[in-house]
Amino acid sequence: MIDLHSHTNQSDGSLSPAELIAAAVESGVDVLSITDHDTFAGYDAAGAAAREQGVDLICGIELSTKLYGHSVHLLGYFLKGGGPDGLRDWVEDMQASRRDRNRRLAERLQELGFDVKLEEAEALGRGMTGRPHFAQIMLEKGYVSSLRQAFDEYLDESAKAYVYRREPQFSEAVARIHDAGGISSLAHPIRVNGNVPELLPELCDAGLNAIEAYHSDHAPEDTALYLELARKYGLLVTGGSDFHGAMKPEIRLGTGHNGNLQVPRQVLDRLRAL
Repeated sequence: MIDLHSHTNQSDGSLSPAELIAAAVESGVDVLSITDHDTFAGYDAAGAAAREQGVDLICGIELSTKLYGHSVHLLGYFLKGGGPDGLRDWVEDMQASRRDRNRRLAERLQELGFDVKLEEAEALGRGMTGRPHFAQIMLEKGYVSSLRQAFDEYLDESAKAYVYRREPQFSEAVARIHDAGGISSLAHPIRVNGNVPELLPELCDAGLNAIEAYHSDHAPEDTALYLELARKYGLLVTGGSDFHGAMKPEIRLGTGHNGNLQVPRQVLDRLRAL
């Protein structure tokens, strides 16, 4: 089984890198990509466990980018040497902007009357604290009834507590992945703010290689649409569960939401061929 989209506790997942490898083995996933947000820390830490347990671990990352003022996530795969130094330096600069955003987010939540401190979020998120960790604190303190409510009402881009974060433009992130010898893929297109079929010509002109047609958020008709768009524009296809562990307990490694995910082996073969 193949899963090319997963997260560890080095970004916003709940499992350590070693625990994620063990979960992959238990789930029957033999090819896994760790695509933590804006960091290679999870991938770096998982290498030994993957080799010991026979999991084919693919270097990946999920980058936060801007497209027409909205956040769009971009996946990068098969990066030279597990992410060359130049790309890693650039990613570290992005992490600094994340830390600045987190400080301002904590201040904004406090302005709204919530007793949510930056230090509490950082204790959960470690080096890669993000909005899910603030949502978890809000849930634990009874300010919201679910993580989804925390995002819908306070943390999403159009919500009350949202604060701007400096992110690279989509085209720059694509170029950085290419310069690192990698493959770029539009992550979970169902979440993109805008009409994906209308946006794709521009994204392809920017050098986009692939689209994530298989994802836990996608209904069969969504997957069919993205597969057709991939065929139309000559894009490769990627796919994965977007597994976060306890942060998204309804999502299973390899099989997604209620078994709605199955990444065909030829998807991986075509990516490797490129």
